[in-house]
Amino acid sequence: MRHRKSGRKLGRNPSHRKALLRNMAKALITHTRITTTEAKAKTLRAVVEPLITLALKDSVHARRQAFRVLGEHKLVQRLFDEIGPLYKDGGGGYTRIVKYALPRKGDAAPLAFIEFTKKPAGAVVPSPLKKPKASGDDEKEAEA
Repeated sequence: MRHRKSGRKLGRNPSHRKALLRNMAKALITHTRITTTEAKAKTLRAVVEPLITLALKDSVHARRQAFRVLGEHKLVQRLFDEIGPLYKDGGGGYTRIVKYALPRKGDAAPLAFIEFTKKPAGAVVPSPLKKPKASGDDEKEAEA
């Protein structure tokens, strides 16, 4: 029975799961939108939203707590200086999960993208439906 056992395992051991969620939180703060599976997005929300709550406090202690999760000073600075102030007037709901209509091609996993509800100024958010061009593609088109 699974009574009173909360949280998703995501098919990983605890240290791998912790590393996965840290890396996804870093990617979300860097890019403001990432594509992943629905289960990972829902689990990631429980990691990222408390970080934004810390950014609303903006104290040395809060920055150190955020650094424990993120591990990079530049990301902590972006979180506290750009992303946190956007939510000063709000009372929660910092992220949004939007489900894709089609599952992933390889294993039919349900996909979703997770993004911040408010975007920092000057943030370029790529479309989740378009794949970015590789750097070598431009050279091949120019030669043809």
